[in-house]
Amino acid sequence: MMKKVYSVLKYLIFLGIGIFLTWWQLSKMTPLQKVQFKDSLLNAHYIILLPVFIVTILGHISRAVRWKILIEPMGYRPTTTNTFYATMCGYFANTFLPRAGEILRCTLLSRYEKIPVTKLFGTILLERIFDLFCYFIIIIITILIQVETVSDFIKTKMNQITSIKQSIPIWIIILILLFLAGMFFIIVRWVLKRYKDHKYVIKLKGLHIGLREGFTTILHLKKRKKFLAHTIFIWSTYLFEIYIGFSALSATSSLGIGAAFSVLSLATLAMIVSPGGLGAFPLAVQQVLLIYNVDNISFGWLMWSVTTGIIVVVGSICFGLLMYQNKNKNEKEQLNQGTNI
Repeated sequence: MMKKVYSVLKYLIFLGIGIFLTWWQLSKMTPLQKVQFKDSLLNAHYIILLPVFIVTILGHISRAVRWKILIEPMGYRPTTTNTFYATMCGYFANTFLPRAGEILRCTLLSRYEKIPVTKLFGTILLERIFDLFCYFIIIIITILIQVETVSDFIKTKMNQITSIKQSIPIWIIILILLFLAGMFFIIVRWVLKRYKDHKYVIKLKGLHIGLREGFTTILHLKKRKKFLAHTIFIWSTYLFEIYIGFSALSATSSLGIGAAFSVLSLATLAMIVSPGGLGAFPLAVQQVLLIYNVDNISFGWLMWSVTTGIIVVVGSICFGLLMYQNKNKNEKEQLNQGTNI
């Protein structure tokens, strides 16, 4: 019961953040910005969104194939369609509740491909580490190709942060965190040894083994070049979604690949703040565009609406296809078993 209450509260908090950022952003718009917002969306070149849709779907397919490559070293060979369906269902869930998608796509694939959930969680953690590494590379590239433009923006933001007086020195905070982490590790280790035969401890150890096996698949990866190629391709689709999307509005049509790198760098963080980036994504995009003297709020909302719409529509379809196709598959398997008997 408490777990359900906690999940609901967590969802309401994140949703509240998204709604607040949306309200705050729209309420702070000047009369001129409101006119720009309306005119930009009315006069947008929506035909440009077709290649954005294609690039987005290709990115999702590539992510599903990359996940399949991670799973195979554990001795399982899920179908590409099931992996893609589960991935899209996960994205759909993330739109409403951050991080819920990872749980959903693992449980769905586990159900229809008979793969232990704990092992799938391990592959998801590995995916996130590689994505985090790629994100840092994107930030470095963004700074290198636009040293003057981006460095001035970073300096301004850093000065704003450091101008805030801290009541507690940062080194004390770090020491406290290290002490708490050390104590947590010692307590957990003592509990595991003291109650090693307890059913919950046994389950926890099983979870640990599954996660470790999924996480260490990279050591036995046979298709490393394909894995790296898909990783590069996935992040390239994110970049080109923005770059192509610039052409949809006259206000952003003159922006180049450098601006696309900047938008991707900050907008990625915004996706963590609220469910599906609601409110936070357009706000982050607007702040980045100001660096390039483009005071337009519409582009962020346009791109957020397109990418979220794709996830909601395609994710819903994939959820139905996942159940329908695997239902037929299970019926055929049962029929074959009955025939063999």
